[in-house]
Amino acid sequence: MTVTEVLTTGRATSPTRRPARRVTVGGVIKVAGLALWLVITLFPLYWIVVTSFKAPGSINRFPLEYWPTEPSLDNYTGLFETSAFGVFLANSAIVALAAGATSTLIALLSAYVLARFEFRSKGAILAAFLLTQMIPTFIALGPLYTMLADLRLVDSKPGLILVYIAVCIPFSTVMLRGFLENVPDALEEAAMIDGSSRLGALFRVIVPVMAPGIVAAFIFNVVNCWNELFLSVILINSDANKTVPAALNGFISTFNVAWGPMAAAAVLTILPTMVLFALASRWIVDGLTAGAVKE
Repeated sequence: MTVTEVLTTGRATSPTRRPARRVTVGGVIKVAGLALWLVITLFPLYWIVVTSFKAPGSINRFPLEYWPTEPSLDNYTGLFETSAFGVFLANSAIVALAAGATSTLIALLSAYVLARFEFRSKGAILAAFLLTQMIPTFIALGPLYTMLADLRLVDSKPGLILVYIAVCIPFSTVMLRGFLENVPDALEEAAMIDGSSRLGALFRVIVPVMAPGIVAAFIFNVVNCWNELFLSVILINSDANKTVPAALNGFISTFNVAWGPMAAAAVLTILPTMVLFALASRWIVDGLTAGAVKE
């Protein structure tokens, strides 16, 4: 209320209050359902963390301990003393980063062609990219293993990187094509009028504009390669080349499961991806929303 209005009316009115939100049965059910779903989702992660800090003799103790009475780091120290887990982490980082970066670059070029040019087999290529996402990996395992054996790339990081690149390219291409279609053609046309080549216009003009989408595709590729288990177990045999998922699978034997070391290894495996998503969350959200709406 202004001073003029107070002088005119002779009184000041209290500020308008927002109406209190009504509590309904449906709202309570929704909140309770979401809370229950949150507990169900987070409890396995909580249990893995708690198990990793339990002493080896208390993991299978009954009744169950939902919080370790005597927290211990034996599982973490034993993980690095009894196995080459540091090597496994380094192998996963090398494979995931190399495959993620290479597949994102190749997908960017192929997505640019699909977004900017019209040709007869364009629809067939897009359909093939989408179809590959529906085919289970194990169907192509036989020919894939034979091809890598002929190239002498079985049980090697370069061979695993090549396989991951081939797996990541179709999804990344379809994803980046959606981002490219939202970038106006006038940007690269202006750059080409100024003397830039088409490839130069792509990397100097288009790439900075769609950087969030590229970062989002790169992160998804890295995380998928980091967490992949089936191909890494089949194609890698030696400890010198094993990745983290294959190493986690090694804690399960015929008659025993090393729950403590496996829980500690799982925590150390999850942490890098959580940190990566936390640091790049803004880029991921911007990238996904940029490719979600066509103007």
